[in-house]
Amino acid sequence: MRLTLIFIFSSALFCQGQEAVTGRWEGSVKIPDRELKLIVDLAQESGGWIGSFIIPGLDVKGTALADITVKNSEVFFAVKSGRGLEATFKAHLNPDGTLTGDFVQAGNTAQFILKKMGPPQVELPQRSTAITKDVEGEWKGEYEVFGYPRYVSIKLANHGADGATAEFVVVGKKTNNLPVDLVTQEGDLLTINSHETGISYEGRFQKEEIRGTFNQAGIELPLVLRRTR
Repeated sequence: MRLTLIFIFSSALFCQGQEAVTGRWEGSVKIPDRELKLIVDLAQESGGWIGSFIIPGLDVKGTALADITVKNSEVFFAVKSGRGLEATFKAHLNPDGTLTGDFVQAGNTAQFILKKMGPPQVELPQRSTAITKDVEGEWKGEYEVFGYPRYVSIKLANHGADGATAEFVVVGKKTNNLPVDLVTQEGDLLTINSHETGISYEGRFQKEEIRGTFNQAGIELPLVLRRTR
């Protein structure tokens, strides 16, 4: 009977800990000469954890969290965006309800503190959609940056329930095969994202052309793609 009561009590504490971590957390991390605002969303789903991450000051929004673990009052999660934001968070849930701990990036450690502000608002990663038949195929174009031309080739294909994929190649002084993780089409609007490199293309399909914008690190350049024969 005593063992049963201990098990029930331990399980209750575990559930309370899990519930205490669930939510939207806001606070800041202190880095040299600067304090960055952080917003972290943590939620339970299908017996596991999901989460997303926002840094308003760096225009980082909806970045997925990875390796989320919660054990008693200890919380761990990581950011693996591939855009120079790879970092880990080792946090402790305090009696006052705050999460405090270490933010570790590129071998550097900074302290952070977060307070729960309400229910979680996890931004789930977008999924690629199918594209129409008239958008499938290979498209080419070019743009100029810093006085040098860049040649772009994008090959689009449908893959059933998995949506569309794109082979995205930019040729300048060297050839760059960009890892594309998101392709979407809404009406005549086509969007292609390589979140790992921070490069995207957004354009509108018009007969044999896609007129749009090549985006990299906040720089927007006009880019017209034409279907290859």
